Amino acid sequence: MASIKLVLRSNQQDQTGKSPLYIRIIKDRKTKFITAGLKLKESDWDEAKQRVKKSYPNSARMNAALAQKIADAEAQIADMERKVKSISVRKLKEAIKGKDVPNFFDYSTKYLARIKGNKSLSTYNNYDLLINKFKNWHGNKDVYFDDITVQMLNEYMSYMSNVLKNNHTTQRYSVMILAIVFKEAIKEDVIPSTMYPFSKLSLKKEKSKRHFLKKEQIEAYVNYKAKPGHLEDIYRDMFVFSIYAGGLRFGDVLGLQAKHFNWEEKRIKKVIHKTGRLHQFKIGQIAFDIITKYINEDSNPEDLIFNVIPNTELFLRSEEYRYEMIKSKNHSANFQLKRIAKKLKIETPVSFHVSRHSFATNALNNGMRIEHVSKLMDHNDISTTQIYAKIINEELDKAVDQYIN
Repeated sequence: MASIKLVLRSNQQDQTGKSPLYIRIIKDRKTKFITAGLKLKESDWDEAKQRVKKSYPNSARMNAALAQKIADAEAQIADMERKVKSISVRKLKEAIKGKDVPNFFDYSTKYLARIKGNKSLSTYNNYDLLINKFKNWHGNKDVYFDDITVQMLNEYMSYMSNVLKNNHTTQRYSVMILAIVFKEAIKEDVIPSTMYPFSKLSLKKEKSKRHFLKKEQIEAYVNYKAKPGHLEDIYRDMFVFSIYAGGLRFGDVLGLQAKHFNWEEKRIKKVIHKTGRLHQFKIGQIAFDIITKYINEDSNPEDLIFNVIPNTELFLRSEEYRYEMIKSKNHSANFQLKRIAKKLKIETPVSFHVSRHSFATNALNNGMRIEHVSKLMDHNDISTTQIYAKIINEELDKAVDQYIN
């Protein structure tokens, strides 16, 4: 026989001091909760009498509504247990809820289908991957929004930490994607805001270290003798080009076409893949010399400058193919750059993205105004660029500690 009771879950208290009220069902020592659609302060709830206190506004009406909810739930349980001798607490919960609370994974599938054309393919794939990661951990597709509690999310983060060995940043991002789905459901009035469990979570973020190359290390890459036309040579050129061309990201360097370069002004003009904004800037002599290795003024405007792509036409036409190529070629580029670093005895961990950090730190070190660096890097906010200024200050402090006593 199942038992049913109203429970104020104070462990989910929000910033206003209110906690959600739930209908708790216990059967065969297993517990399920169904939202009662109400938030209360502990001082407004009488646990023993299972009632809202008289001091609460419209308490009589509220208590009548709650009593009806409990009566309906008890009737539903009695009816189900009479029809089915052995019924799980989950099935009882489903019977009581009816269609009031949607299935989280069913809603997620519809949400993903809706955003597929509105977000970049990489963003869509990340959302899909992380929602499926949560589904695989839970092991049951029949999960409703109100099943996902603070306790469940803490257990999920513990699994990511102890079993998957995910760092804090990965855990945080994995949970944030679930929170985005919740927020969308709340925005559409699919679920009440009382079901949102994420505000009570403690999501730690790994302190990221931005690696960058110093001037002499950059020069070592510039002067490195690679076999002309070899992948090592092309990826080295792309890397150095990025350092001297505003720290362009790998996907944008890979997608550079002859038409994006103005020979007369020595200016790059293209839409940045991540931001979707038209970005234009002048490049220096080193970046210009690299471009002249691969194209000239008579090149086909549609030609890729650094062509390591098997099918250029498909790369320019298909977002799916472009996504796969960027992912694959970035891996290949990082492999070559690490090999070069080893030969040059550079201990700094090198990947293509280090070119972006190297541009920023070296530009600031050379006296470029932070506003100009921010503009060249196409940052949304100058506070992002200020991270690099902080790095330089830290390096300066180390130099003082080491050389000045």
